[in-house]
Amino acid sequence: MKTTTYTRIIILSLLSFWLATASALVVNKPVNPEPKHHQESKILVRLMDELHYQSKALDDALSSQILDEYIAVLDPNKMYFLSTDIADFERWRTKMDDFIKAGDLQPAFKIFNLFRDRVTVRTEHALTLLDQGFDFSQSETYRWDRKKAEWAMTENDLNEIWRKKVKNDYLSLKLLDKEADDIKETLTKRYQVMAKRINNLKSDDVFQYFINAYLNSVEPHTGYMSPITSENFDMNMSLSLEGIGAVLMNDGDYTQINTIVKGGPADLEGSLQKGDKILAVGQDSEGSFEDVIGWGIEDVVQLIRGEKGSVVRLRIIGEDDGPESIPKIVKIVRDKVKLEQQAAQYKILEVKEGHTEHKIGVIDLPTFYLDFEALRAGESDYRSTTKDVKKILNIFKQEGVQGVVVDLRNNGGGSLIEAINLSGLFIKRGPVVQTKTSFDKKDVKKDVDPRIEWEGPMMVMVNRFSASASEIFAAAMQDYGRAVVVGNQTYGKGTVQNVMKLADYIEDSEEELGQLKMTMGQFFRINGGSTQNRGVIPDIEFPNSPGADKYGESEYKNALPWSSIAPSNYNVFADLTDEIVYLKQRFNERSKVNFEFDFLIKENQLYEAQKDDLTVSLSAEERRQKAKEREQRKEERKAKRKELMAATEPDPLLGEITVLVNSADALIAEPAKEQKVQDEKTQEDSDEEQLTDPSDSETETDDVLAEDDDDEEMYVDFRLHESARILSDLIDFNQRRLVAKYDKSSHDGD
Repeated sequence: MKTTTYTRIIILSLLSFWLATASALVVNKPVNPEPKHHQESKILVRLMDELHYQSKALDDALSSQILDEYIAVLDPNKMYFLSTDIADFERWRTKMDDFIKAGDLQPAFKIFNLFRDRVTVRTEHALTLLDQGFDFSQSETYRWDRKKAEWAMTENDLNEIWRKKVKNDYLSLKLLDKEADDIKETLTKRYQVMAKRINNLKSDDVFQYFINAYLNSVEPHTGYMSPITSENFDMNMSLSLEGIGAVLMNDGDYTQINTIVKGGPADLEGSLQKGDKILAVGQDSEGSFEDVIGWGIEDVVQLIRGEKGSVVRLRIIGEDDGPESIPKIVKIVRDKVKLEQQAAQYKILEVKEGHTEHKIGVIDLPTFYLDFEALRAGESDYRSTTKDVKKILNIFKQEGVQGVVVDLRNNGGGSLIEAINLSGLFIKRGPVVQTKTSFDKKDVKKDVDPRIEWEGPMMVMVNRFSASASEIFAAAMQDYGRAVVVGNQTYGKGTVQNVMKLADYIEDSEEELGQLKMTMGQFFRINGGSTQNRGVIPDIEFPNSPGADKYGESEYKNALPWSSIAPSNYNVFADLTDEIVYLKQRFNERSKVNFEFDFLIKENQLYEAQKDDLTVSLSAEERRQKAKEREQRKEERKAKRKELMAATEPDPLLGEITVLVNSADALIAEPAKEQKVQDEKTQEDSDEEQLTDPSDSETETDDVLAEDDDDEEMYVDFRLHESARILSDLIDFNQRRLVAKYDKSSHDGD
């Protein structure tokens, strides 16, 4: 069963404990449940039964899912347990439900203690392999993703799996030109860190693992947080934002990028992508790296954080990259994410096609924000999405903008109030979204302001990472016929969660208990359909980015299904059926000559052809050749893009697009200036320290792995450009229809 993002970020972050290289592996005494866990287990069952939005019986069927989920959380890649262990656990397959109801946690803790013993044995074996050496001229493969593989039958089978794993880890570092002694030191520390952090897990941690196997089996957005997790979670996530503006998550041995905050240092630098895996972290513009594979989130965050204006380097590979991939180096200037950087920004584009020219206004909305504290304090100048967008619309009117694009790509949601208020800028008063609670209570959230700030042509851009409040706004605009929605199917999160302190449900409790985050409601569109699971389907769909199919609510096996209720009473702004048919036709014509879309389609084809290959060669020569082929494809595409972009005459179907105004330029300029100052300072320090031995640094590796500056210069937001063309087509369509209507009226008058 798929481990939820909620589980990865909150639960697996507990597996973090910084330590220096240890000389031996110490196995702690068995971990046992505490009396309070017996009590918490019974409370959670009662709350789930009484309050959860989805009624799901805690029975034998769910018990089977809980066992599978718990084992998958502990050993997701099937690297520690043997098939005999799994067979032994079968005696509890239909009893987990009874154990949870009774607060009997001994079986769950027995499974964990065995897992911990298996980790210790495997780690000791891995360390012995490092002393034996490897032959990288042999042609053999290693299956690096074993989630769907069979469990190893014997110790010898598991030894062979680990031989290949260690050999692959060694080869990956060898291909980065590391010396043998450095490789052995890095891997020794890596394996010991992984074992130590398992050995240092406490009773609270194990309870959280197990009880979340139950809660996540019911529904993916419901979960338990232990007292220490409840206390530190918000702090840990905010600390991560102070470094590079990215939220991290744990995915097995890797720390991954879960979210990149719009306007933050990582976003402004532009190289990091959601899902990227961090292999190592380096301080300042050059120097050595600290290997972080196997580390916990908190430890990685500590390395990434630092003084404002200083440089941190990340060695990363992409989410879908296998062990054979050559990592790249990303340099980011640390800074705090400012409110201004997360606020709405705008562009004004000029779209030329033939003899027609249109000004298109683009509103880039990274989140639905509202300064609640200032609002409660009665401050009239409090910051909000709606207020900022209203100011931008006034600028558009002054500049003669003819159509508006609201860009909600990668907008994960935010304030529901702001999603409703923002909708009100584009419609007269009326319903925006419906809600339904666990108790079947229905409510309609409405815009009550009759004023419309923009009545002209409008478009909403979305992608797979547009979620929650973004989906509410996009769905409302689509249902009213107020805007054409373009892009990709949205995430599909249409549920509402509340957080409850378990201590509130016990009289005179002196124990420090955890919290329950529970799904207690669902959003519905005004047409009656839900955004849950299905999301918002664009009127005009763009090709997906490779790997986007792995994201979204529908990827969770136990996600709430799509459903519907009665529609609200609302008046449609316009019927856009004819317009959408025409716009699709024009879009399809352009797609045939748009080389950016052609590149994207080919990348998808390559991804589809390779995504099921879960093996990697353990031959050094084969790995080098594959890396060379990948780099060659990249260079060929880059050369083709340069050639096409340098063409003196643009394709008539694509026309020309010019950026007239970009409000984000000021935000980008300041970090760039700080980066330049830091680079100059680093160079001055380097000049002054001529006696320093450069052999200790990995500067040469940086030069080899760093991305070319050409990529950023050539980057064009082709999806936005195509959206501007579609909106330009809509403006033309409306103008021709008005002319035809006027001509008909004049003819009838004659």
